[in-house]
Amino acid sequence: MKGTLLNTGTVVIGGVLGLAIGKALPADAKSVALHGLGLVVLGVGCKMFLEGKNALVSAASVATAGVLGVVLHFQSGIEAFAAYAQSIFGGQHGFAQGLIASFVLFCVGPLTLLGCMQDGIEGKIEMLALKSALDGISAFFFAAATGAGVLVTAILLLIFQGGITLAARQMKKLADNKEVLHEASAAGGAILIATGFGLMEIKDLHPFTYILAVVFAPITVYLSQKVKLFRSSAQ
Repeated sequence: MKGTLLNTGTVVIGGVLGLAIGKALPADAKSVALHGLGLVVLGVGCKMFLEGKNALVSAASVATAGVLGVVLHFQSGIEAFAAYAQSIFGGQHGFAQGLIASFVLFCVGPLTLLGCMQDGIEGKIEMLALKSALDGISAFFFAAATGAGVLVTAILLLIFQGGITLAARQMKKLADNKEVLHEASAAGGAILIATGFGLMEIKDLHPFTYILAVVFAPITVYLSQKVKLFRSSAQ
């Protein structure tokens, strides 16, 4: 858990510093910072998406996750949670946007799974240390532009990454399967692209609606591999 604790700490520190700086920034400067974050998130999302080897897996996973997300009201649920958190912690306009966007950015990238696996199995935190530095910088700008929502994300990050770290030994085969990781990364990239569009105020695509794509993509690949093995053995 050392890596996750470090990651949570850097997000909190970056968020607190960003809040302090954000109070002195005019509204147009915050808007520029938010658009800049959107550009970076869009770029990261495109890079991750291109790591996928099978576009059909990404398409099926994102579409299925989107339909299920709408049926289960994922986006409205996270927005309601953000509103509740804002009522407790206070904050400005953009609180919910900062919470949702930062959670997606911090939790769907490949460093999250691989770093937690390394921490849980080997007790090493090199990957999460790198992720911590990147997340801390991102948290600074998110907090400066959108307010205290990023600090709530730190709590969610602790729970999410902590859970993966504790379950690391049971998930080792998943982390060793490169094809599974590539398609999970591609699905996560699609969600980040949607997040980038929202931050740039081009269109709100409700990225949290698609969050289960990062689960469906690896499951789809894993099952297809099992089917191929079964057919090979049957022949």
